Amino acid sequence: MQTSTAIQTWIDQQLTNNPPRAKSLVMTVFGDAIAPHGGTIWLGSLISLMSHFGINDRLVRTSVFRLAEEGWLEARRDGRRSTYQLATASYARFQHAYKRVYVPQTGKWDHYWTLVIMSGDDTSTGNKASLKKELLWEGFRMINAGVFAHPQADTAALQNVLGRNGFAGLCTVCRTSDLNLPNARPLPSLIASHWQLDEVNIAYKNFIEAFSPLIKLVQGQNLPEHAAFVIRSLLIHSFRRTQLHDPNLPSSLRPEGWLGDEAYRLCRDLYRACFRPAENLLSQVLDPEHRQDSGLSLQERFGGLF
Repeated sequence: MQTSTAIQTWIDQQLTNNPPRAKSLVMTVFGDAIAPHGGTIWLGSLISLMSHFGINDRLVRTSVFRLAEEGWLEARRDGRRSTYQLATASYARFQHAYKRVYVPQTGKWDHYWTLVIMSGDDTSTGNKASLKKELLWEGFRMINAGVFAHPQADTAALQNVLGRNGFAGLCTVCRTSDLNLPNARPLPSLIASHWQLDEVNIAYKNFIEAFSPLIKLVQGQNLPEHAAFVIRSLLIHSFRRTQLHDPNLPSSLRPEGWLGDEAYRLCRDLYRACFRPAENLLSQVLDPEHRQDSGLSLQERFGGLF
């Protein structure tokens, strides 16, 4: 099936004006397309998939080699052929990262804050730097020396972050609420000074401007499989990178004109439009030996794909 001129023009412009880094896009394809079907792919099949983005085999080989070095992927040899799969050690982090993409923010809040308090002699500086980086990724912000706060923390993810960085049993973690004393600074006032929400909102605005023209082009259309796969992958790649910086605050603490919910709905609608033809392409490329039933998790993305 031929791709419409308008859709192909959009794809070409996106790849030209906002070219994704090969290594990062490979990770997106693994997380969105390969992981739900068993998480393993022949290198040659991956090269075939990435060719739809104009990424050559040399860049694919370099990307997976570096991802394996960094502990995200594992390589296996079968004669002269190689397969790559998600590394066991990184699988939980991978799943958590993509859950943030596919599950909408609830916005509900019980008005309690989670505090993580580090003491000065817990562990090495290197571990502290790693912990701080992951806490920031989880939406926490340092409100005082060694004190991180979040109004709506994912406690299971926090537990994993502390353990992974060698801080199990070394940080104080508590939940607290505002006493609303008349002479005290209210906790919600911390948002403006510690969370850079304007930058996140601009990123959501840019995402909406880039992808909203596609809605009229793809809805109700029989999309070619390769075009659907490219759009779906670029969509998730862009939304994931934007959402990565969203601290996932309760709706009552978000600024007026917040665009995160609109961006999520746009991503959901485009994903649903591209899902079936993209899956058809994957069924042809992924080896039946490695392909597994995706179960309900794939169908439940974005609140249900059908």
